[in-house]
Amino acid sequence: MLESIDMSLVDWSRGQFALTAMFHWIFVPLTLGLSFLVAFMHTIYVRTGDPEWKRITKFWMKLFGINFAIGVSTGIILEFEFGTNWSNYSWFVGDIFGAPLAVEAILAFFLESTFIAIMFFGWNKVSKRFHLAASWLTAFGASLSAVWILVANAWMQHPVGTLFNPDLARNEMTSFSEVIFSQVAVNKFLHTISSSFLLASIFVIAISAWFLLRKREVLFAKRSTLIASVFGLITAIATIGTGDTSARIVARNQPMKFASMEALYEGQTHAPLVAIGAMRTDSTSYDNPQEEFIFKFEIPNALSYMVFLTPSGFVPGITDLVYGNKERGILSYEEKVKRGAVAIQTLRELKRAKERGDEVLYSALKEKFSDPVWLDTYFSNFGYGYYKDRKLTELIPNVKLSFYTFHVMVILGMHFLILSGIVLWLSLMNRWGKHKWLLWVALITLPLPWIASQAGWVLAEMGRQPWVVYELMPTLSAVSRLKPGAVQLTFWIFLATFTALFIAEIKILTTQIKKGPGGK
Repeated sequence: MLESIDMSLVDWSRGQFALTAMFHWIFVPLTLGLSFLVAFMHTIYVRTGDPEWKRITKFWMKLFGINFAIGVSTGIILEFEFGTNWSNYSWFVGDIFGAPLAVEAILAFFLESTFIAIMFFGWNKVSKRFHLAASWLTAFGASLSAVWILVANAWMQHPVGTLFNPDLARNEMTSFSEVIFSQVAVNKFLHTISSSFLLASIFVIAISAWFLLRKREVLFAKRSTLIASVFGLITAIATIGTGDTSARIVARNQPMKFASMEALYEGQTHAPLVAIGAMRTDSTSYDNPQEEFIFKFEIPNALSYMVFLTPSGFVPGITDLVYGNKERGILSYEEKVKRGAVAIQTLRELKRAKERGDEVLYSALKEKFSDPVWLDTYFSNFGYGYYKDRKLTELIPNVKLSFYTFHVMVILGMHFLILSGIVLWLSLMNRWGKHKWLLWVALITLPLPWIASQAGWVLAEMGRQPWVVYELMPTLSAVSRLKPGAVQLTFWIFLATFTALFIAEIKILTTQIKKGPGGK
C-alpha cells in the first residue's frame, strides 16, 4: 500500500504545513505574552489614575492589536490544512484531535473576539472597571485558545485516553480528562505559555531600549521596562524549569528524540551532557558515533542526572533503540516493525472477514483488539508496521537538526534570564538607560526570542519524526492522496501571501513604534 505513495507528495505536504505553522508562530507568542502585559499596565492605570499609564497601556495595546489581527489569518489556514493535506490523519484521530479544536473555536475564540472589541474601543465608553475586565478576559481568552491547540499537539506526542476502533480503523476518545491533563499536555502548555510571556517581555524591553537610545519618551520607556523585566525574569525562570521537566518527559516517552537532542549514539550510565559542540557527520549516520563531533564540551554525568536525578541512570542511545538492547529490555526497531506488521495484517484480515460475512473469524480477530496483552505486544507498535521492507534509518529523526535546535534554545534561554535580571536590577536602581552598550544588547536581542521559540517547535515536531502520532501513525501514511504539483502550487502561493503579511506586520509595527505613545 505505501509503496505507491509519492514521497515528494509527503515532503511537499510537510513543507507546506511547516511553512504555515512557522509563520503562524511568529505572531502567536507575542499575542499571548503582550495581552497579559497590557492587562497588567491597564490595571496600574485604573488603580492609580495616572494618565501616563494610560498612554503606556494604549501604545502596547495598539501593537498587540496589529499582531493579533495578522496572526488570526495564518491560524485559520493552518486548521484547513488538516482536512486538505492530511485527510488520512484527520480520519484516524479526528475523534480526539477534533474535540480540543472544537472547544477552542467555540469557547476560547469567541471569548477572545468578543472582549477584544471592548478592550480597544471601550475607552470612555464603558466604566473603567468593565473596560479593565475586558482586557483581562481577552488575555485569558488568548491563553485558553492556546490550551486546546497544545492539548491536541501533546496527544500527538503521547497518545493517551483513547481506544482503537477496528471496525472504523480510527482512534476514539475514552477519557477527555486523561487527554487534557496528561503530563505531556500540562507541561507543554506551561512551557509554551511561559516562553511566550518571556518573548513578549524581551519585545517590550527591546522597544523601550530603542526609545532610550533616541532619548525619547524616557518615562514611558522606563516604566514599560520595569513591568517587562519583572515579567521577563519570572517567566524566564519558569521557562527554564518547565523546559527541564520537558526534557525528562521526552526521555521517558520519546527516547529517540531525546537521544537525537544530545546526539547520543551509544547508551550509557553516567552519561555526560554536551553543553556545546559542532557536529561533523550526516544527521542520520550511526555507524561511527565516535566521529560525530568536530569538538564538544561536556558536563560529566549531567545527562543521566537530568533524566533520572541520579548519575547512575542509563540513557539509551540511538544504536540501542535501532538495534535493541536485551540487557536493558529495549526492543530493536526490526522487532517492532515485525510486531507492527502483525497488527496491520490482523486489521486487514478483520476487514476482509467482515466483508465476506465470516462472523466466526471476524469475532475472533476483533477480540484481539480488546486483549490487553495483544494490544501491548502488537498494536502498541502499529505504526512501525508501515516500515516493513523500508530502511530502518527512516525511523531516525534528523539528529543534527535536533541537536542544534535544542542547544540554541537552551543557550538563548539562559541569555534571556541574565538580561531580564540585569535590566530589572538596573530599573529598580533607577540606572536603566545609563549604559548605552546594554541598551544596544537589549535592542539586538529583539529577534532572538523568536529564534528560540521556532527552534523549540522545530525540535518538538522534527524530533518526533517519522511519526505524526507517536508510534501509531507515520507521516507517510497520514497524507492526503493529492497530486504533488497541487501542493507545490499552494506552497508557493502561501509563501508569497505569508511573506506579504509579514512585511506588512513589520511595516505597520515599526510605523507605530516610531510614532511613539503620543502618535495617532
